[in-house]
Amino acid sequence: MRRRLLALAAAVLAAVASIFVYVQSASAAVGLHVSGTKIVEANGREFIMRGVNHPHVWFTGQTSSFANVKALGANTVRVVLGSGKRWGPSTDVANVISLCKQNKLICVLEVHDTTGYGEEGAAASLDEAADYWISQKSALVGQENHVVINIGNEPIGNTNAGQWTAATANAIKKMRSNGFEHLLMVDAPNWGQDWQYVMRDNAQTILDADTRHNTVLSIHMYSVFNTAAGIVDYLNRFQANGWPLVVGEFGWRFSSNEVDHETILAEAQSRGLGYLGWSWSGNTDPILDMATGFDPNQLTTWGQRIFNGANGIKATAKEATIYGGSTGTPSPTPTPTPTPTPSPSACSATYQVTGQWGGGFQAEVRVTAGTSPISGWTVTWAFANGQTVTNAWNATVSSSGSNVTARNMSYNGSLGAGASTTFGFLGSWNGSNSVPTPSCATR
Repeated sequence: MRRRLLALAAAVLAAVASIFVYVQSASAAVGLHVSGTKIVEANGREFIMRGVNHPHVWFTGQTSSFANVKALGANTVRVVLGSGKRWGPSTDVANVISLCKQNKLICVLEVHDTTGYGEEGAAASLDEAADYWISQKSALVGQENHVVINIGNEPIGNTNAGQWTAATANAIKKMRSNGFEHLLMVDAPNWGQDWQYVMRDNAQTILDADTRHNTVLSIHMYSVFNTAAGIVDYLNRFQANGWPLVVGEFGWRFSSNEVDHETILAEAQSRGLGYLGWSWSGNTDPILDMATGFDPNQLTTWGQRIFNGANGIKATAKEATIYGGSTGTPSPTPTPTPTPTPSPSACSATYQVTGQWGGGFQAEVRVTAGTSPISGWTVTWAFANGQTVTNAWNATVSSSGSNVTARNMSYNGSLGAGASTTFGFLGSWNGSNSVPTPSCATR
């Protein structure tokens, strides 16, 4: 009996130990991972992607591109790879990762062969893309601090876009069942642009398919996103549902007014969303090239805009802390807004126009607590020239004539002493768009 009791006790202890080990493994943060709507590093510091796409599979000799985009301020590079179905196969994954690490860039690796599956006859399926990643597993395991796996580029075309949901969920499950711990990125259907809203309407299903809860959704913004209203509405829906999102590709323009890149940049910056512009060089249509002939000394209009312009890469990118970069969130504009002097047991607010176009504008208000913590805030101001607020985020905004009142949301009302939060809005104007002086009160 004693022997049986000892054996039983040993079995119980072994079972408890195995459960403990399992729970620890399941809950431990491995490298880059999702936290709410944000991407954070293993140390919990937020990481916001600011970078470009590099067409590596077609220009494998252009390895200097990694150093060149880093020198221009990028903290991330999305690298085009091939599975062998249409391009490649890319068997130099270890070298690509090494180039990213040498240049202190977070490496987003993507399989391009899936582009337009279902409509493009030669395209690979997401299942085939997952098989490619499995074949490259030895180069990827252990790189979770440095690498994001974008399973397949624009994986479904416009034919039967609804197949995207099951195909994407199954690819995620296949990656996890084969032991991948990395942050996964999944592109929308409709050639990445989601104009039929399949990703938008099935996002939770995709996120729930990941047993590691470590997937970020990616939207590609080109001609479908040519108005501020359309861009803001799309992004608002993800934000309201608490879904993690990045702008994995976007362009400058193919023709006049075809892509509203100004709103994309401004919105990404005000919301803390990552963005990766397409592309560094080598396009058959050179209007999308940022550098002529891969030469960083010959930046195009698009290259100058995304690297050096307002809300661009140089002004807003922060190097990942895994490389020793500074911590914290980038400032909301290329010219940092001076932090107001905190007042005791109160709050203050500053107002800034971050973008303006004919009849419309975008503004941001920074709320800063005084020398004591606060649990809620209300900001008020009066427009002097008939401006109106048309849409807002990160605050509940109401208007009465020229007077505007903004109140905190449930998640950004509590601020520590000297801490800040921001909210933004779109507005209309006619004649002039003078900047009001806001007042802040605690509640």
